[in-house]
Amino acid sequence: MPAESSPSVRADAPSPRGVPLPAPRRADGPDGPERPDGPPAHPGRRRYWARLLPLLAGIVLVARLPSFLRPLWNPDEGYLAVQARMLAAGGSLYETVVDRKPPLMPWLYQGAFALFGDDSLWPLRVLAVLAQLLTAVLLASLARRRWGDPAGRTAGVLYALVSIGLNPEDTQAASFGVFMLPATAAAVWSADRARWGTAGLMVAVAALTKQTGAAVLLPVLWLLWRHGLPGKRWRALLRLACCAAAPVAAAALLTDPRGFLFWTVTGSAGYASPDGSVLHVLSRAAGNAGLLAAACAGLLVPLAAVLCRRALRAGALTGDLWVWTASSALAVTTGFHFFGHYFLQLIPPLVLLGTAALRRLPRPWTHGAVLVSAASCLAFAGWGVLAPSGELDHARRLAERVERRTAPSDRVLFWGMHPEQYWFAGRPPATRYLTAGLLTNYSGGREDGRLVGPRNAVPGSWPVFRRELASAPPELIVDDSRGKPYGPARVPELRELLRERYEPVERVDGAVLYVLRGDAASRGGGGAGG
Repeated sequence: MPAESSPSVRADAPSPRGVPLPAPRRADGPDGPERPDGPPAHPGRRRYWARLLPLLAGIVLVARLPSFLRPLWNPDEGYLAVQARMLAAGGSLYETVVDRKPPLMPWLYQGAFALFGDDSLWPLRVLAVLAQLLTAVLLASLARRRWGDPAGRTAGVLYALVSIGLNPEDTQAASFGVFMLPATAAAVWSADRARWGTAGLMVAVAALTKQTGAAVLLPVLWLLWRHGLPGKRWRALLRLACCAAAPVAAAALLTDPRGFLFWTVTGSAGYASPDGSVLHVLSRAAGNAGLLAAACAGLLVPLAAVLCRRALRAGALTGDLWVWTASSALAVTTGFHFFGHYFLQLIPPLVLLGTAALRRLPRPWTHGAVLVSAASCLAFAGWGVLAPSGELDHARRLAERVERRTAPSDRVLFWGMHPEQYWFAGRPPATRYLTAGLLTNYSGGREDGRLVGPRNAVPGSWPVFRRELASAPPELIVDDSRGKPYGPARVPELRELLRERYEPVERVDGAVLYVLRGDAASRGGGGAGG
């Protein structure tokens, strides 16, 4: 028999309230008898990870190979790339460089561009691979601590396989959702070990990557209340709160506190409104939920099997995993847009729930889950290789025409929803508002245009926009609305500006290029700034 590290405590003895036993060294998990599918963990930790890490790294790399096949995957990447260039040129976040997102991702892009140049996103692609690998490792460690070595391997492999189980534009992009996941997993991992200061720090990192990352605070609080010693819970809560608040306060002070609060919290009420094209939003929600369910079928079927059998269900699934899943589902609904990358937040808790279910079922269920998930991974990776690139091709053609008609120092305005066009063209934006959505409230789900227009813009944006265009009129304006409800026909001020000071010179795939007339350039102010 292997020697026990604490011979005075039986392996099957229940832990005292609030003091969980070290799970990897127990034959029984904290929630019930462990399936006899392997020996208890022992000091061979290095050998365990030496075998598992290369496997996880290989799966994640293969799954994310399609991400290296395109210069950009979605407008979020384009927005971040343009922001990074503006920051490198002396811009100030939440003042002259704005977005509705927290600061960590713009800073990450800026740092990568400073080290490797700003003409390619390959360094961010590599970092995204590492982010997904770290998430898989953290989930494997969580499962191993609770349920033993086999469960750790199962959780890590299943996450690596299903992590791309959505539209490739959402999973292969080096964007907010992917980089938020390691911090959310690390927050639960730390709380599971009663490291409340580290858990608070990870909650802050998740929230500073994407606001909905703060939802992981709920399972962390659940773990604190369930497993914290009664006499020390308030002290642990204080440590958690301080370590979560300090990085957020530091980020606000490093930028502009008022702008930070406005752009990340208070200024997005119109964007987060449920009003709009309800059917369009619901169809998107159903579509993305269906994609995720198909990708996670190897997890969801065993989970449903366990939930339907009372004998297996008892003690099989922990409350914190359900709280984590529920909080992630709440985060998905925030804003009522249901974009595919929102659903990424659901994958880590679903993987752990599936792993918890599989340990209650015969071993063939685990083999089947891995095979189904592997097939899903190959299908979604193939989709990533073969996915059409119509909008990307349009953006590059349009940027090429703009590049021909302007000098590198000329300011231009792309009136559309694809800020990557600035990045492709290599031209500085004429305004801090990189999409027409910020100036009209056009966003996913508002295809009918009922709430689209200048009066629904980000509060205070139009006076700033007027000043920017009046002080330095762009040499070229591209109307890329292509019949969408934010076109100049619905924006009188922009329509008058184009009529009085610009002339159309070219049409590209439905987009119209306008150049500043010579007499208008010599007049300076006026037009939109009048």
